[in-house]
Formats: sequence, structure tokens, C-alpha cells
Amino acid sequence: MADRLTPRQILDALVGFPTVSRDSNLPLIDWVEAYLTGHGITCHRHYNDARDKAALYAHVGPEEPDGVILSGHTDVVPVDGQPWTSDPFTVTERDGRLYGRGTTDMKGFDALALWALVEAQHRGVTRPLQIALSYDEEVGCTGAPPLIAAMADLPRASAVIVGEPTGMKAVTAHKGGVSFWVHLHGFEVHSSILHEGVSAIMYAAKLIDWANQVNAENAAAAPNPLARLFNPPFTNVHVGTVTGGTAQNITAKDCEFGLGFRVVPGEDPQDWKARFLAKVAEVEAEMKAVRPETWIEVTDTFALPIFEPEEGGAAEALVRRVTGDNGTMHVSYGTEASHFQTAGYSAVVCGPGDIAVAHQPDEFITLAQFDAGHDFMEKLLDDLA
Repeated sequence: MADRLTPRQILDALVGFPTVSRDSNLPLIDWVEAYLTGHGITCHRHYNDARDKAALYAHVGPEEPDGVILSGHTDVVPVDGQPWTSDPFTVTERDGRLYGRGTTDMKGFDALALWALVEAQHRGVTRPLQIALSYDEEVGCTGAPPLIAAMADLPRASAVIVGEPTGMKAVTAHKGGVSFWVHLHGFEVHSSILHEGVSAIMYAAKLIDWANQVNAENAAAAPNPLARLFNPPFTNVHVGTVTGGTAQNITAKDCEFGLGFRVVPGEDPQDWKARFLAKVAEVEAEMKAVRPETWIEVTDTFALPIFEPEEGGAAEALVRRVTGDNGTMHVSYGTEASHFQTAGYSAVVCGPGDIAVAHQPDEFITLAQFDAGHDFMEKLLDDLA
């Protein structure tokens, strides 16, 4: 039988796999499956269409419903261009912190969840414990829905704990989102006769400025009651990257950019999509009035449901019982909790670490937070036993 690794040993192993979202996570999944099966735990995989990534889920305890799912993702964001002071894919301990890509977001929780699953197998539990490890969370939570659907072959759990970094506080709501890739197809002419062409960049600027206007209007409006606990307490629109053009003296034939909405509870992400597409149609009509062969292409990149507070939710009650936390905490970032909630599960977000250091150079989790996560898992095992 395989050795029972400590949470720190598991974390060292997980961080050592550079599972950036653009790359495969299969070496990590292979390691996890070998470790769990070495302890008599049956694992299940769900591959993406390209079969270069896989989600993994497993069940420990009686084959009956009313268990708990520990949900985490295996992918991390890139380290390209970031000034790390140590190898990002080796856990380095200094000054009471564990540095490495994913230590906070969220391989710290993954390591603790894997430890807890193996402990549950050896100690025994009267209620089941399950684990769900996804892929492609960092590029829109796209790996979660097929994973959740595949888990229908397990006894249905009554609570899902999504271990994103919350400082071990219970998060019961977060914003939803919709995101798009926008490609403006213009018409090239010499810039001295700008009026005879269509600059894709300059028309893209109209859509980007519309985003600025929406942000200003939403910031100035009174927030709805469900939005008041968010920072910011309104839906915002963001453009993260823009590319286009070939030369300063040529009107740009192409311009592409990504645009996304972070939508507060009480509003519908699809309504914001409709408003954006209406603005796109307006700008496209202006382009076509100059050159009919121009157009704007909009591609959906992801849609994340809003995570709404639950009245008497089993997951929230469980986490509050284990942690003693009775505060109210809503966050503006998105998680896979909303997909679980949409699928009919009771869900809560609770994990070790600070979201402020996620995705940053020299990402870290404090030893105190990692230990707090370990203590949480010990108490959860006691609760399940």
C-alpha cells in the first residue's frame, strides 16, 4: 500500500506540475490517480474533447447520498514575464510562507482535499466524502459543467465546498459573468483618405468607450439590495487585451479585443449580453455605411452563472458549523460554485489563502493559512464520522 503523504508533501507534488491552462494537466491527474488508487480509492476521469486534459472525481465512504464534495481546479495561470524570486513550480518556504504558482489558487486546497480523502478511506466515515478536480477553471470555468454532469454516476452529495482562497471564511455569493472575443473587420486605405476606409481600431474604440460609459453609469447608480455587499457594488465591463493594425499610415483592416461583464446578483448576464450586441449592431451599421463589406464578429468565450445566497443551504451550514464563522462575505471573482448551484447542489466557497496574491509573481500561502485548512479538514472528517 502507498505511503500516506502529509498535506505539505502532496502540495509539493502538485505545484511541481506546471499545469498552466494552455497546457495539459494529464501528468498531474496521472499522479493523483496513482496516489488515490494506491490507497484503494476508485477514481473516475472525464476528458475534454481533445483528450489532452481530464477532470478527476472519486468517492470514499458508504455508497449512499448525503455526502460532501471537495471541489478544486488543477489549472493555474501563466508565469510568463513575472519577476519570481524562486522557481514558481517548486514550493519554497521562507518567512512563514509557502511560495509557488498555485499554492493559494488553488493547489493548497487541492492538497488538503486529497489528504482528507485518503484519511477518510483509512479512518472510515459514516457519510461519504467525494473529490472533484476540474480543468480550465482559469479560462472561464469551462471544465466544471461536464465534470458535474459526469459525477451523476456517484451517489448525490448534499453539500459542495469549493476551496478557492477565502481566508477560511464562508463565501455565499459571487458575481456571474459573460465574456466575448470581438473582431472588427475594417477596410484598408491610406490614412490621408481616412474617410474612404474603415479603421477597425477607431470603430473598436467606440465599443471600448461604451464600456467606460457603462461603468460610469453603473457606479453612479444606487446599487440593488443584493449588490450592496460586493466590491464594487455594481456590474462592471472590462477590456483586457487589444490587437490590430499594420502601420501608422494605413487604416486598420482588423482589430480584436476581449470584453467581459462581471454581473451582480439581481441582474441577468444575458440582459447585458443583449445590450452589448445592440451596441455592436449600431457600430457595425456605421461601418457599413462607409464600406458595406465591413462587419463585426462576436464570439462567446464563456458564461458563468451568478452564485446566489441560499436560504438554509446545507453547504453553508456545514462550513459555519466546522469553522465557527458567522460573517457575511460576498466576492466579485467567479468560481465553480455557481455551476454546482445551477446543477441543483447546495454550495459554499471556503478555502485557505488570500485571493489578493493569486495570479501574482511570488504567489504564496502562509503556513498559518495552510495549517488552518488542515484543521478544517480534521474537523470535517470528525463531522462525517
